[in-house]
Amino acid sequence: MKVLYFDCFSGASGDMIVGALIDAGVPLDEIRGALGSLSIDRDAVWTERVQRAGIGATKFHVRGEDADHAHHHHAHAGGIATEAHAHRTLPEIYALIDGSRVSAAGKNRAKALFARLGEVEGGIHGTPVDKVHLHEVGSLDSIVDIVSAVHALELVSADRIVASPLNVGSGTIRSAHGLYPVPAPATVRLLEGVPIYSGTQRTEMVTPTGALLITAYATEFGGIPAMKIAKIGYGAGARSFDDTPNVLRVLIGEADAAAPSHTVVVIEAEIDDMNPQIFGVVMDKLLANGALDVFYTPIQMKKNRPGTLLSAIAPPDARERLTSTIFRETTTIGVRYREMTRECLDRETQTVTTPFGPVRIKVARRDGEVLNASPEFDDCVRLAEGSGRSVKEVQAAATKAWLDSQRS
Repeated sequence: MKVLYFDCFSGASGDMIVGALIDAGVPLDEIRGALGSLSIDRDAVWTERVQRAGIGATKFHVRGEDADHAHHHHAHAGGIATEAHAHRTLPEIYALIDGSRVSAAGKNRAKALFARLGEVEGGIHGTPVDKVHLHEVGSLDSIVDIVSAVHALELVSADRIVASPLNVGSGTIRSAHGLYPVPAPATVRLLEGVPIYSGTQRTEMVTPTGALLITAYATEFGGIPAMKIAKIGYGAGARSFDDTPNVLRVLIGEADAAAPSHTVVVIEAEIDDMNPQIFGVVMDKLLANGALDVFYTPIQMKKNRPGTLLSAIAPPDARERLTSTIFRETTTIGVRYREMTRECLDRETQTVTTPFGPVRIKVARRDGEVLNASPEFDDCVRLAEGSGRSVKEVQAAATKAWLDSQRS
């Protein structure tokens, strides 16, 4: 399975995505050929090798009727609008896409992307979709960015696309409609349900085009999945920052079947002023609300007070629900969380027959090799109580029965 990972530690924009894919091996001539009439001439799109905080990256450029302004805005130049540029309706954009030479599926995908943009803009401004005029995202270079990205991703043909949480930046931007907070209204609407955070840069780090492409193609968000990296690409934004490289990183490779993994969130809270009897109730409620595991660790807190660190491991989509449970059920006034990748052994349950009765065996494998086989403790306790024997005797009998079944 081919895996593509978007590492959005410096946000994302359309030209950064295209630049990263070209840097990872998509031929520029393939992009030029696919644009058709969107490209005024062969040199209307080109790349430049640049440095961003010590990292070499590919900057994707577009020259067109309104590219000068739009690339200032869409490639992280601060979002200050000074020039007028095209205001296109969706039918006008669809006509331009039809003039490209991407595949029929690619044209449909590009149109669907702009339709989503139209719905978002219409919802924000209270305008019917067929009356929406797209401003920054209706500029020629943004259309080229989206069509180029669609074609490039079609060439890569990844089976699975994953993205990191997105650094959206901070501060304000000026658009055709006025001064807005970062992320812009269209961007934040496109990022609904997606993990984001505000980095140190006081500028727009995720543009509407970048948000549109990342959220349309990524089916998962989190850490780098288990994979064997074959290609790495860096797509440059227009600006350089002192504290971090303004690039989008793309990793392309094969899924590592020997290391099945998935993203989990670890939620933590420090508690030093709660009735100890409540901890059991909290654990039960967290597990009932979707936590995969909950545990407590003795810690030393301020003024040398003994305290307890509550840790809950859960799927990312359960974070908000579990955080609410922690605030409601405990005395903590703050929680922290982080996402990480967890690898688990393949597991199955088998049942063996013992002199005391049937016992379930939890069998764990990695890449087909059995690494652990453990009798279900509750079964052993139940049979021990019913037979008057010790739990360890039942456990030993269950383990022997399973080993015997593997030899036969």
